[in-house]
Amino acid sequence: MPNTPAHTAPNSPAAARSTAAPTAPPGAAHHVAQLNVARLLAPIDSPQLADFVAGLHKINLLAESSPGFVWRLIGDETDRDATYVPTVFDADVLVNLSVWEDVDSLWEFAYRGPHLEYLRRRNEWFGDIGERYQVLWWVPAGTEPTEQDAAARLDHLRAHGPTPEAFTFRQRYPAPDAA
Repeated sequence: MPNTPAHTAPNSPAAARSTAAPTAPPGAAHHVAQLNVARLLAPIDSPQLADFVAGLHKINLLAESSPGFVWRLIGDETDRDATYVPTVFDADVLVNLSVWEDVDSLWEFAYRGPHLEYLRRRNEWFGDIGERYQVLWWVPAGTEPTEQDAAARLDHLRAHGPTPEAFTFRQRYPAPDAA
């Protein structure tokens, strides 16, 4: 499946809004896209998920102000911290889809600093999906991947393991333009 964003009417419910215009650092032809999915243990408005929901604004602002951040999928432009309601995955699955200048920038955000505390609490809010729930892949700079693109990459990773088309933090592949 080509990694070309599907065109969606700007005001349709399925239209994803970006938080920043995708731009590349000088000379970079590709950025890294990431998808991670999580199955809720309870409804999003339940007391069990209250701490998770309360932290969304802080974590989203942290991501958006982090070095290397380019774009993230937003489900509701009026509530930029709302969780994205998936169209490809089950309704009880949360989707986090973003684009970063490089893998190291994404790693620094995800595994260092305040975001790490939320990762450590993942089991309080999300159940075991039973298979890989995160995938990385390269996109041409300026590309906003769709949920469908991301689901195809996750399926590829699940079926074939890490490859240049879909990989993990542990087994990375260089950008197509890397020397």
